[in-house]
Amino acid sequence: MHIVVCIKQVPDSAQIRVHPVTNTIMRQGVPTITNPYDLFALEEALQVRNRYGGEVTVLTMGPPMAEQALRKALTHGADRAVLLTDRHFAGSDTLATSYALSQAVAKIGESYGAPDIVFTGKQTIDGDTGQVGPGIAKRLNLQQLTYVTKIVSIDPTSRELMVERHAESGTQMLKSTLPCLITVLEGVNAIRRGSLDDAFRAARSPVLKWGAADAGIGELTKCGLRGSPTVVKRVFAPGPRAEKAMQMDINDKTLAEVAADTVAAIFAREPVLERKLTSHGNR
Repeated sequence: MHIVVCIKQVPDSAQIRVHPVTNTIMRQGVPTITNPYDLFALEEALQVRNRYGGEVTVLTMGPPMAEQALRKALTHGADRAVLLTDRHFAGSDTLATSYALSQAVAKIGESYGAPDIVFTGKQTIDGDTGQVGPGIAKRLNLQQLTYVTKIVSIDPTSRELMVERHAESGTQMLKSTLPCLITVLEGVNAIRRGSLDDAFRAARSPVLKWGAADAGIGELTKCGLRGSPTVVKRVFAPGPRAEKAMQMDINDKTLAEVAADTVAAIFAREPVLERKLTSHGNR
């Protein structure tokens, strides 16, 4: 079984600052980390490989420094790492990124065997769109399983798998076929600490560096700024709220009394809401 995991190196969101004049993110001096959601996807891929056999290829798109994230993935136990880096990719939005990554996944398939599963995290902490994984699936015509919380079973013979998926109404049990793309939720597994042997192997292993031509990307107009219809007009940090939160004294009160006092306080602040609910007979 061949598994591809797409990861991303992102700025540490805990240390990002916004320029007070230009309203743009100040990246200088901000340390980078592997997108946390992608680490859960990587761990799930490694568990599948250990259970059913095969190889795990890790792919990222970014500047040369993104090799650090790939080295970390190799330390965790990945078999192969590919860095998609080219000036043509600069300024890519999710549409252009999903195009470039899908072409790279296809090229990996030609070189090392068609992937049975492509894993991604549910989203990245710098963009929070959750669009790249589904975009890759659409471009490669893969079955798409999003917000997966557990891989229940995989049958390599029948090429079928069963997963649990988080939904608004609860948990869904889905049966699908391979090949497929899976976006993984956080907390679905315990991320392993890489072994000493994997650390030595990661230091020695080459990271494949592909430009646009190496990845078989022929339509450069679909990459970078030229292929990105999304325009970020402004980035800003929300200011503190002028209105403070209301505190209620709940000492020596029953749960029903606390609930009644809470509803009364809400209606006192939002009389329009009370009138709307009353008019619909929902009071």
